[in-house]
Amino acid sequence: MLLQDKVVIISGIGPGLGIKLAVRAAEFQAKAVVLSARTPAKLDQAEQAIRDAGYSVPVLKVPTDIAQPEQCQRLVDLTIQHFGRIDALINSAYAHGAWGSASESSMDDWRNAMDVNLFGTMHMTQAVLPQMKQQKSGSIVMINTMATRVPNQLESGYAVSKGALKTAVQYLAQDLGPYGIRVNSTFMGWMWGAPVIGYFQSEAKRQGVPMESLVDQVAQQIALRKIPDDSDCAATALYLAGDYAKVITGAQLDVNGGHFLPS
Repeated sequence: MLLQDKVVIISGIGPGLGIKLAVRAAEFQAKAVVLSARTPAKLDQAEQAIRDAGYSVPVLKVPTDIAQPEQCQRLVDLTIQHFGRIDALINSAYAHGAWGSASESSMDDWRNAMDVNLFGTMHMTQAVLPQMKQQKSGSIVMINTMATRVPNQLESGYAVSKGALKTAVQYLAQDLGPYGIRVNSTFMGWMWGAPVIGYFQSEAKRQGVPMESLVDQVAQQIALRKIPDDSDCAATALYLAGDYAKVITGAQLDVNGGHFLPS
């Protein structure tokens, strides 16, 4: 299978994409799944989701704030101690920050987003590199956002931090290619799952309209005419972690059902 015999670290376990990444990594027969998030309860929920889906893969749960480099190193050390290697890192952890336009946003809020989305992701990435270099193999996948492709003024700080990460990936891919380490980006848009469902329910109540009408408005902007399921988006990210993608590095893969169509 896609991840057979691979030890996979997933940062940023949450109720949407993070848990789906964990479950699908188990489905794709990873040797071990290492889960990290700041909140231990989220790690427990992800492990339970894996077990409820019928998978017995070994799971290591390590509460981690990726903005703290020493916590990233602890996560890596424990992974090596338990499983002896690191084959893939899925950088899914993020901080959205406050909603606001570029011209009026607080720069302190932008710095907070940068601390997690750029610097925190780089802390996590740099922590796994010594082991991957020793192995002469590895795959790092960044979960990025369509907000860097199609400007949404209210997500300015989040998008700018992710845009910086997009550039970092290109440099990492060149730096690490000689060691057999691949680095790629996936650009997610709307994803059908718990967070988006909650958003639509809230908006439907606020506007006094059926939830289905709001969903359809978004779906009509997407080439596939539906909001992609977060489990399918997770599968695409994990494809880049596996050997089927072993000649892909530095790629910028849009995973949004054709909501954004590059020229």
